[in-house]
Amino acid sequence: MPEHWKASYLGFECSVKARLGWKGLKAEEYVDDGYVFLATPNIKDNEVDFINVNRITKERYDESPEIILEKGDVLVTKDGSTTGTTNIIRVLPEPATVNSSIAVLRSKGNVLSEYLYYFFVSEYTQNLISRMRGGMGVPHLFQADLRKFYILVPAKQEQGFIVNFLDHETTKIDIFIEKQKQLIQLLKEKRQAVISHTVTKGLSPKAKMRDSGVRWLGEVPEHWGIGKIKNLSSIISKGTTPSTMGEKFETTGIRFLKAENIGKGFYVAPLPEFYISEKTDKLLSRSRLQSKDVLVIIAGATTGLSSVIQEDLLPANTNQAVSFIRPLNNAYSEYISYWLSTEYAQSNIWQVAVQAAQPNLSMESLGNIYIPIPPENETKELITHINFKLSKLAVLIENAKLAINLMQERRAALISASVTGKIDVRNWIAPKETQTNKEVAA
Repeated sequence: MPEHWKASYLGFECSVKARLGWKGLKAEEYVDDGYVFLATPNIKDNEVDFINVNRITKERYDESPEIILEKGDVLVTKDGSTTGTTNIIRVLPEPATVNSSIAVLRSKGNVLSEYLYYFFVSEYTQNLISRMRGGMGVPHLFQADLRKFYILVPAKQEQGFIVNFLDHETTKIDIFIEKQKQLIQLLKEKRQAVISHTVTKGLSPKAKMRDSGVRWLGEVPEHWGIGKIKNLSSIISKGTTPSTMGEKFETTGIRFLKAENIGKGFYVAPLPEFYISEKTDKLLSRSRLQSKDVLVIIAGATTGLSSVIQEDLLPANTNQAVSFIRPLNNAYSEYISYWLSTEYAQSNIWQVAVQAAQPNLSMESLGNIYIPIPPENETKELITHINFKLSKLAVLIENAKLAINLMQERRAALISASVTGKIDVRNWIAPKETQTNKEVAA
């Protein structure tokens, strides 16, 4: 570290408070009109969420005055999978406190709150948290451990330079990242528009159109047919979970596909991997899959997602949460899967899904979904067109994701280098924004 900096313990520079020895609230104790009671889901990487909060009575709020929040407090989650997530109270819209899963760090005066925040989100501190958190099954960070954290403390004026530098640079990076995320969303919408237009209107803008006779579908090319998915299928069935037959999963053997393998892409994803024995596969021979089967999730939150299985994943079987459609003509496999991804088909699926403990789509309902049917030779052209367009969009999406990853790495590197003295920002002056820069930011 720079020779004019000092190393200290967090407990010397800050108070580290959390709700201790305090009886937890029951769900029925939360009130509609009371004091904000922050929990770990409210502590996000980019903000403290004061909107989606629980609230408590004044009596409960006053029980722990030492953790009634103040502007400048640094909040660190210390329980569960998000342990170490950190943010700072830059704005306190109303009185608030925290539950027992959040530690409140408050400077004793020698450390700027903003500098403390940056030090805590730095790679150095986050790696330290990863090494130190313990707990039986559930990750946990103890206050005693937090107080023993080493912290590098430059002069207060230099802390201010560091904070100003990082505020400026991370804001630029965050704006860039947000714009890339918006671009990805637009590209995904474009991808969906390409599919929807192609499988409902075809490729020729001059094609004569006619009313499909299906209210939510509208017009289709005049020479296309209208049918139901079952009209294009030889079999619509579903799998069986091995445990219902007294069998179990194996580490090797016949591939067994679950909902987790479906809907991640146009083709069935090989990961995660599950296997059953040849004996179990024979018992489940009714649901043994074939190349070009269209697999559709029919239970749970991802109901309606589909993928096509390719030869290289066979032999394979599947479970009762997955239906498989076996087309009469394999030329329609990709077309059926693309059709199921459209807004038209998805809307229909969710209208007929049985809303019980969880969404559930019957095989009968799946087979009765209307679908426009182009001639076989035209279907091949449609699929070629969609695949070409989607491959180009996929490259753009991956480039945007790569740009986000690179900028996130740069952001982390800048923070770590600044709070450990690897770069000297004492002479840094914020550049004046040009009109061009302002337009780009807007």
